Amino acid sequence: MLLAGLRSKWEEAFGAVTPVAAIVLILSFTVAPMPPGVLLAFLCGTAMLLVGMMFFSLGAEMAMAPMGEKLGAGVTKTKKLSLILFLGLLIGVVVTVSEPDLQVLANQVQSIPNTVLILAVGIGVGFFLTVALARILFSVPLNALLIASYALVFLLCFFTPGDFIAVAFDSGGVTTGPMTVPFIMAFGLGISAIRSDSRAAEDSFGLVALCSVGPILAVLLLGMIYRPDSVEYTAAEIPALTLSTDMSRLFVEAIPTYLGEIALSLLPIVVLFAVCQIAFLRLNKKQLSPMLVGVLFTYIGLVVFLTGANVGFMPAGSVLGQTLASMEGNRKYVIIPLGMLIGYFIVRAEPAVYVLMKQVEELTDGAISGKSLKTGLSVGVALSIGIAMLRVLTGISLLFFLVPGYLIAIALSFVTPKMFTAIAFDSGGVASGPMTAAFLLPFAVGACAAVGGNIITDAFGVVAMVALTPIITVQILGVVYRFGRKKTEEAPPVLQGTLAAYGDYDVIEL
Repeated sequence: MLLAGLRSKWEEAFGAVTPVAAIVLILSFTVAPMPPGVLLAFLCGTAMLLVGMMFFSLGAEMAMAPMGEKLGAGVTKTKKLSLILFLGLLIGVVVTVSEPDLQVLANQVQSIPNTVLILAVGIGVGFFLTVALARILFSVPLNALLIASYALVFLLCFFTPGDFIAVAFDSGGVTTGPMTVPFIMAFGLGISAIRSDSRAAEDSFGLVALCSVGPILAVLLLGMIYRPDSVEYTAAEIPALTLSTDMSRLFVEAIPTYLGEIALSLLPIVVLFAVCQIAFLRLNKKQLSPMLVGVLFTYIGLVVFLTGANVGFMPAGSVLGQTLASMEGNRKYVIIPLGMLIGYFIVRAEPAVYVLMKQVEELTDGAISGKSLKTGLSVGVALSIGIAMLRVLTGISLLFFLVPGYLIAIALSFVTPKMFTAIAFDSGGVASGPMTAAFLLPFAVGACAAVGGNIITDAFGVVAMVALTPIITVQILGVVYRFGRKKTEEAPPVLQGTLAAYGDYDVIEL
C-alpha cells in the first residue's frame, strides 16, 4: 500500500518537474549557456526535487491534511467560539513564524529587526485566519471580506515607502508555504463540518486567500512605522564548481541547515496537535500511526525538496535570467515568451498544488477536475511571468498591474460560482510557493541586474504577480463552467430524447 502510494506520487513528481528541467537544459545548450558547475548543480537539484516532491506529497496526504481536518472537527465539537478563534490565531502565528521562506524575506528587509518583522507577519496571518474561521461559522460572503481587505491594502500603499510595496505583496505569497497550506486548508474543512447547509463545503475554501492578506498589511504597516530609506537585497551565490566532489560538498553542507529549519517548522504543528490530542481529540493508535509516518515523510520530503530547489535551482534561475536579458538589441525581449513557457510548467512542480487539486476534486465530487484547475494555474502563472519580465525590461510600476488586476478579480467574484471564487483566491497563495522563490525570483533578479534596473522595485513583485493571475484565470474557468452547466440544464432530458425516437404511435402505455 505504501509502495503503491510512493509510486503514484513519483509519477506525479516526474510529470511535474521534468518539463521544467528539459526547457532549462535546451536553453543552456542553445541560447543561454551556463557554467558547468551551475548546470551540474541544477541536474542534482532536479533529482532532489523529484524525490522530495514524492515524499512530501504522500506525507501531506497521510499526515498534514488529516491532522488539520481532525483538529478542526475536534475543536468545533467543543462548541466554544472563543476556543475556536483562539486556536485559529495560535495556529496562524505558530505555523507562520516557523515558515522557512519568511526567514528569507526577513533577511531582505534589513532596516527592520528580523524578530519584529517575523512576529508582525505571524500575527497578521493569525488574525486573518481567525477572520476566515469566523466567516465559515457565520457564512459571511468571501468577496465582501476580500473587497474590504484589499481596499485597506491599497490605501496603505499611498503612505508606505515605494521600495516596500513590492516586498510587501511578495510576502503574501512566501508565507503561505508548502507545509502550512495543506494544514490550514484541512483545518478549515474540519471547521466547516459543523455546518449542515449546502454551502458548507465551498465556505471551507478561502482560508489561504485571507491569510495571504495578513503579511501584506503587516509589512506595509512596518514600512510606515520604520520609514526606511531603502530595502537591500542579497543576491544568490553562484557556485564555482570544478570537480564533482565540490558539488557534492555544496549539497551536503546545505542539508543540515534545512534539517534544522524544517524541524523547527514542523515541531510547533506536531506539538499543538499532540496537546489537542490529549485535551479533546483522543484518537486511537490505528488513526495516529499513519499520521506519524506521514509526518516523517513530510519532513524528509521538504528537506530534500528545499535543498534541491535552493542549492540547485536558484543559481540556475539567476544565470538564465541574466544571460537572456543580456542579449543585444530587441533580442532580449525573447525573455518574455521564454519566461512564460517556464512559468507555465514550473507551477506544476509546486508541492502544495497537488494538495489543492486533490481537495477540490474530493469536495466537488469531480465536478471541478484537477486537470482543469492545473491548467488554469499554469496559464495564470505564465501570464504573470510574462508581465514580470516586461516590468524588468521597462521599469513599469507594480501597482499599474496589481490595482486593475485585483479590481478584475473582485469583479469576477460577482459572476463566478462562489466555490470557484474561493478556490481561485486560495490558488494564488498555493501557486506562489518555494519554486517561485527559488527559481522565478532569481530569474527576475538576474534579468534585472543585466539591464541595470532597480532590483527591489522592478524584480521584486514577481511573487505578487504569480499570486494574482491564477485568481483571474481560475475564476474565468468558473464562468465557463457556469455557462456550460446552464446549457446542459436547458437541454431536453435524456428520457424525452429517447422516447421521441420511437414516433407518435410506437410509445406503449402500461
